[in-house]
Amino acid sequence: MIKAKKSLGQNFLINQDIIKKIINVVDIKNKNVLEIGPGTGNLTLEILRKTPKKVILIEKDINLSNLLQKKFKKNVKIINEDILKINENILCDESLIVFGNLPYNISTEILSKWILNLNKNKIWFSYLILMFQKEVADRIISKFNTKDYGRLSVLANWRLKIRKIIDVDAASFRPKPKVDSTVLFFEPKKNFFEFKNPKNLEKITRIFFMHRRKMIKKPYKQLFDKNENIAFQMGIDLNLRPQNLNFDTYYELTKKYEYL
Repeated sequence: MIKAKKSLGQNFLINQDIIKKIINVVDIKNKNVLEIGPGTGNLTLEILRKTPKKVILIEKDINLSNLLQKKFKKNVKIINEDILKINENILCDESLIVFGNLPYNISTEILSKWILNLNKNKIWFSYLILMFQKEVADRIISKFNTKDYGRLSVLANWRLKIRKIIDVDAASFRPKPKVDSTVLFFEPKKNFFEFKNPKNLEKITRIFFMHRRKMIKKPYKQLFDKNENIAFQMGIDLNLRPQNLNFDTYYELTKKYEYL
């Protein structure tokens, strides 16, 4: 009997109805599939039933890796490694469809890493179907002028089209977590703002949202110093708060910052 490890944020999805809804989001027949944190393999089993071309599993827990190897044998390739330490761009020669019940404690870190490391010429995935803590998912899909709007919203919507698939209640997992979850679907955008260094967008949003309830005058000055004419040219009222600026404003500000 495999016990979930709290230190790894493990909660195993056991609700078959939810598993089937996740698997049916996209057609994976003859496609390359990557699953992050497969756990005991409940979702993996349904993936294999859809006859994909190749299945790669990334599982950090050595006990679970061994269990999955015995369970699926040569039908899958298992990588026993921390997802944050893997260069996702070299996992497969062809694009991957990615499924992941992401550990709550590192889910935002995983998504941010993937976005910031995206190669504009060759994107390593065609779709992401990912499970997040509901509160985190709400932040990812939130729009400006709402309470959940923040750094993650701006960053995720920069390179990805996002839609909500389904909310998943805590009773769908073993052990039962204290929070509900949400499955989101991500698809790469063909048109997006190009930056010299995407980490500048991360920097801009981090500084602006550091004090999200305060006016943007101070973070703006910190970033642009004496260049107040930029805000004037863009029609930005420095008495606004961070959540009052839409996606494109943050992307334009990042481009202006890079030109200075």
